[in-house]
Amino acid sequence: MLYCNCMAQILFGTAGIPISTQPPTTIDGIQRIAALGLGCMELEFVRGVYLDEANAYLVSAAAEESGVKLSAHAPYFINFNAHEPRKLRASQGILLKAARTAAWCGAHSLVFHAGFYLGDEPQAAYRTIKQYLAEVVAQLKEDDVDIWLRPEVSGKVSQFGTVTEIADLCAELEMLAPCIDFAHWHARNNGQFNTYAEFVSVVEEFRHRLGTVAVDRLHMHISGIAYNAKGEQKHLVLKESDLHYTELLKALKDCGVGGTVICESPNLEDDALLLQESYRALPNG
Repeated sequence: MLYCNCMAQILFGTAGIPISTQPPTTIDGIQRIAALGLGCMELEFVRGVYLDEANAYLVSAAAEESGVKLSAHAPYFINFNAHEPRKLRASQGILLKAARTAAWCGAHSLVFHAGFYLGDEPQAAYRTIKQYLAEVVAQLKEDDVDIWLRPEVSGKVSQFGTVTEIADLCAELEMLAPCIDFAHWHARNNGQFNTYAEFVSVVEEFRHRLGTVAVDRLHMHISGIAYNAKGEQKHLVLKESDLHYTELLKALKDCGVGGTVICESPNLEDDALLLQESYRALPNG
């Protein structure tokens, strides 16, 4: 029997500022999200943390005034399974900086890619990633930085980040909660996990491992995606992809999922609005 939380609410938004934002600044992007009737936005620090403390506080104020919920995505160049100590320490520094800045912005969560296997057995990679992430968590707690670190379900078979790995990591470390990228998981499994029952199974694995409270505040990525046997290749517009997004949205509603959905499709706000409208059109219960 599916769990139904009739009070669950999902906010929809974009990865970065909407394409239609003019001028194309972060604060204008937040205001554009609100004008479009969307509810959230992910700050893209993927190529570097571009905000200093003073400007981060301005972003926080703009989000609060606009009623837009923020998250952030850490730089791509993080690998907590790197084989060189200097790269491990650099990864820790990058995540710490991104977390502090995201918190100044008022973001509730910081999404990141945990690392690559680099030929290691998955269990060995898991132990290394957990060790170095635990040190980051300890430092953030010491510094009173209030933010959820969200390791992301990854889209390539060479990357750490299966559903089970992410659930295990979040169960074992404080301050961690999952980012479920349904397109990534679909691509990583070469076209599987594209049915209502499979989408439900992903949600229920996280509920089983992390509790209902985690499902009440999930952070999710949804987009169209191209893939091959090695996993994801690039994001696509939803209607140009094979992702059964209406079945996914129905699974989220039937499972009583709450939280945020960030759209990473190339047309950003168009697909974010499509997801929001499709979700709201679904019957309750």
